[in-house]
Amino acid sequence: MTRNGIGIRTAQVRQERLVGQIHVYDGVGKGKSQAALGVVLRSIGLGINTPSNSNRVLLLRFLKGPERDYDEDGAIAALQRGFPHLIDQVRTGRAEFFGHDEITTFDRDEAMRGWDVAKGAIASGLYSVVVLDEINPVLDLGLLPVDEVVKTLKSKPQELEIIATGRAAPQKLLDIADLHSEMKPHHHPTAKALFLEGIEIYTGAGKGKSTSALGKALQAIGRGINHPGSTRVLIMQWLKGGTGYTEDAAIAALQQSYPEVVDHQRCGGDAIVWRNSRQELDYVEAERGWEIAKVAIASGLYKTIILDELNPTVDLELLPVEPIVQALLRKPRDTEIIITGRCQNPPAYFDLASVHSEVYCHKHYANQGVELKRGVDF
Repeated sequence: MTRNGIGIRTAQVRQERLVGQIHVYDGVGKGKSQAALGVVLRSIGLGINTPSNSNRVLLLRFLKGPERDYDEDGAIAALQRGFPHLIDQVRTGRAEFFGHDEITTFDRDEAMRGWDVAKGAIASGLYSVVVLDEINPVLDLGLLPVDEVVKTLKSKPQELEIIATGRAAPQKLLDIADLHSEMKPHHHPTAKALFLEGIEIYTGAGKGKSTSALGKALQAIGRGINHPGSTRVLIMQWLKGGTGYTEDAAIAALQQSYPEVVDHQRCGGDAIVWRNSRQELDYVEAERGWEIAKVAIASGLYKTIILDELNPTVDLELLPVEPIVQALLRKPRDTEIIITGRCQNPPAYFDLASVHSEVYCHKHYANQGVELKRGVDF
């Protein structure tokens, strides 16, 4: 049978890979560090449900010094308090932008301090995932030797996942990457003409769309924890019914501690939906999800709403476009809407996006027959 349309791989039981991969997220579009945070959320969720300490994560952040607060800090701190054996966070550098002609001795020392931590973590065997957030611009600025970094990453323990993020990844790093997603920005004159803000869309064939949305959710949850009453988050996910999604455990842990901050809903069956194999349940579940989302958008109660995999749901014609357009046009100004998923035919609401990142796939290990991995890919 010929399958047409967009299929979303669900978390059904399947074979998983054991060998860790090197992931690179770069480009001038938004979503790179968010994707890294999404992997952190998934990995912690996997660790919560795994009795061993084999799912520890290191979040190592270059160019993001400790003197500045970030939205996600509250959520990460809460997860560290509840599960100190699952996550470590280290920051280095100064928390401000600077160019090649503004580099100081402090910048070089901080970059090297971070790299010393990275080398030790990679060699230790203590971590399942090491995130090197913003290492790409560090390499582009010449603050670390590219050849040494590449050599270290190539000799990493077999099972270790490495996530490298930031603009201007050097070619030598891209050459050894197993996955390379480039975030490409799109600009929509309609959104600018209508003074629309707070609508973000992540689409494209590359990995990082839902993962970026999960990172955005982590940031919003952290903002709500750090500043009580400032935000409430809804994570609404289509085409992802059933169980087995590793982020669920981490989100549930945050819900338990901060029930006033985050709500999480899934809809759909535990199976891939193709255009020529749609079932009545698929339509019912898609509409149920939209009813929840529509009310949440209109209410103003939620300051951040994640509409994960809405794009393929519309592309599969499980939902009409016009009600979504109207709901987005009427949303409260201070409500952020994040919409994800690939689609063959961009729907009309793309024109309303103030931020639109196309995740372009240069490399993906799945295209080489490598299996996906629980706690990283889903």
